[in-house]
Amino acid sequence: MPDQTRLARARFRAWHRGTREADYMIGGFFDRYHSTWSMDDLAWFEALLDADDVDAMAWALGTQEPPEHLIGPQLKLLQQLDYVTI
Repeated sequence: MPDQTRLARARFRAWHRGTREADYMIGGFFDRYHSTWSMDDLAWFEALLDADDVDAMAWALGTQEPPEHLIGPQLKLLQQLDYVTI
């Protein structure tokens, strides 16, 4: 299980992306799934947080091919977009 400091930092970064759209997408994803994450899942999410908003949103929408290190089950969950509750 990830430590609380890393989760708190990831939550802050997820909800303070710079655009409202990215905040809802990345922050909503964090809120929905973080309680089930392993250390590897958190590391994946932290790698996603290092990406530019435009790229991360394009990967979630499927309009741009993601980098190899982000392809996997977490990306499939991100692409569902069922966690955005607006």
